[in-house]
Amino acid sequence: MTRYVVTGAFGYSGKYITQRLLAQGHTVQTLTASPQRAHPFGSQVEAFPFHFDDPRALETSLQGAEVLINTYWVRFDHDSVTHDLAVRNTRTLFEAARDAGVGRVVHVSITNPSEDSPLPYFAGKARLERALAETGLSHSILRPAVLFGRGDILINNIAWALRRLPVFGVFGKGEYRLQPMHVDDFADLAVAESLESGNRIVDAIGPETFTYRELVAALGEIIGKPRPIVGVPVWMGRCFSWMLGHWVGDVMLTREEIDGLMADLLVTDSPPSGSTVLSQWAKEHAATLGVSYASELARRRNRTQEYDKLSSTPAGLEH
Repeated sequence: MTRYVVTGAFGYSGKYITQRLLAQGHTVQTLTASPQRAHPFGSQVEAFPFHFDDPRALETSLQGAEVLINTYWVRFDHDSVTHDLAVRNTRTLFEAARDAGVGRVVHVSITNPSEDSPLPYFAGKARLERALAETGLSHSILRPAVLFGRGDILINNIAWALRRLPVFGVFGKGEYRLQPMHVDDFADLAVAESLESGNRIVDAIGPETFTYRELVAALGEIIGKPRPIVGVPVWMGRCFSWMLGHWVGDVMLTREEIDGLMADLLVTDSPPSGSTVLSQWAKEHAATLGVSYASELARRRNRTQEYDKLSSTPAGLEH
């Protein structure tokens, strides 16, 4: 069996990937910023801190690993945690993997990355794709648009808002598109790509393409909370998103995320690499989808509780 290192094995996609690897009998250890976080793996997964500030220690923790699956990234800048820092840290990780003799890297990127992008998320991901290629390591780069499943943020929190707000606002006309992929399918893809050879880039997208307006309408119908959908100016939508985020103690959407969505950067012309249909999955989970708010900042601040059990629903916004 193969020895894997999975960054963020106690986080969202990393947990699903780790579950598959363990089920197949592989050895898994993780590099994480939250080595004390509760998780379902017991003693099966050994946890090490990232040691980005000590490349030699990072290299040591990667010694003997045949495959590195890297899910490390930050969704948005907050306090001292920034996209620029994530780029520097990931470069250090790639160099340590090369020096440790890791045989293959599976790296999570984003659809339509570009070093020329004005959006730090997409530009940073593009810089890292180039940095990985420059190491000479055999690799697969996975480019997901949006992941959904138990514990996700975007789809869950759209449903959460639909359960509580009398109307749902979309930026502009809401005609920009996205191709959500189930996290189970994504985990299967990551494991499959770890067994490939040569350098590959795969768009990690699901079988359904929605406009944002269509997605909101479909979710509203499925959970029994259809709402009027109103197009609003971007500035107004950003203000309301900020106010609602302030109420729940989180960052609901950043300006960069809105710009990326409206620029159609979460859709590609590639064939789907996942098979789970979001609309069917949502019907199967309609009773629980969006009941609790999924908080990104709560997951950053609380480094001990299990990742997908962290939520925040203030008084007055209960289900």
